[in-house]
Amino acid sequence: MVRVGVVGASGYTGLELVKMLINHPKFILKYLATTTGDTLIEELHPSLVDVVTHSVEKASVESVANLCELVFLALPHKASMGFAKDLIAKGVKVVDLSADYRLELDTYEEYYCEHEDKEHLDEAVYGLIEYYRDELKRAKLVAGPGCYPTATLLGILPFIPYLDHNVPLFVDAKSGVSGAGKKLSDTTHFVTVNDNIFAYNPLKHRHAPEIAEKIEKIHGVKMSVNFVPHLIPATRGELVSVYGTLKEDIEPLEVLKEFYKDDAFIRIREKPVDIKSTAGTHFCDIFASKNENGLFVSSAIDNLLRGASSQALVAGNLMCGFPEEMGIPTIAYVP
Repeated sequence: MVRVGVVGASGYTGLELVKMLINHPKFILKYLATTTGDTLIEELHPSLVDVVTHSVEKASVESVANLCELVFLALPHKASMGFAKDLIAKGVKVVDLSADYRLELDTYEEYYCEHEDKEHLDEAVYGLIEYYRDELKRAKLVAGPGCYPTATLLGILPFIPYLDHNVPLFVDAKSGVSGAGKKLSDTTHFVTVNDNIFAYNPLKHRHAPEIAEKIEKIHGVKMSVNFVPHLIPATRGELVSVYGTLKEDIEPLEVLKEFYKDDAFIRIREKPVDIKSTAGTHFCDIFASKNENGLFVSSAIDNLLRGASSQALVAGNLMCGFPEEMGIPTIAYVP
């Protein structure tokens, strides 16, 4: 058994991690923390009443190091790197769900803030499972991808070799409100979101450079990414549509089926995908079609699971030498 903890247990992704960890056959949950502490997990999340009881402490590096071999940091950016650098120094394996280790230094500091842990930045393995599986098995620090980049990259990466790299990618992304986190704002208020849909930070969202950077790292080509996210009146789920220009004739579904033939959690769909079919699971559903040289790729994920917590748990499995699917929520998957 591997002793694990969650720092940032009060949020939506923290709750999803707890729900998976209490049923995991090889991880034993030893530590839960928030920035304030002094409560119980079932008080923070009433859905856990009569399911699990566990104290929630004020986050402490020393406590994590004493109790855990692996910790999941479900914290906002900037807060994570302060914990991570000290935990790594004490030999604790870290899976960070924030943006703090996802990007190259210059890109991170342009879109977020000054980085406080430059020493470990290059050691972080990007947690997009299908593309970094071998590296994750040796990792001490994992950077969990953003939910939008996860859905976008899983959909478009198989097609990059067939695209005209001089033509920008256009990404139309839609997410449930849980992706904005628990903190209330004018844009996430029920009266604003209900019966409504709207774009936010169009063409300026900081997930665009993350998508572009990973395309370049994986395929060695630079592509301009025009990214437009939208908020939809749904609690969870994410639908991403990507538009590109082909430079050669291909059968899109055949490309996807061949590329992901060995990946159990990627489902290639014959019809356009939807968010309900992936809700509550680790699956990513992908559909693609073309019109002459115009390519359309659509992917759907659960933004809290495949876009955050279950992807983090898979990374933890691989880091500890366990099967990828261990403890992962599915509907139809048979190991």
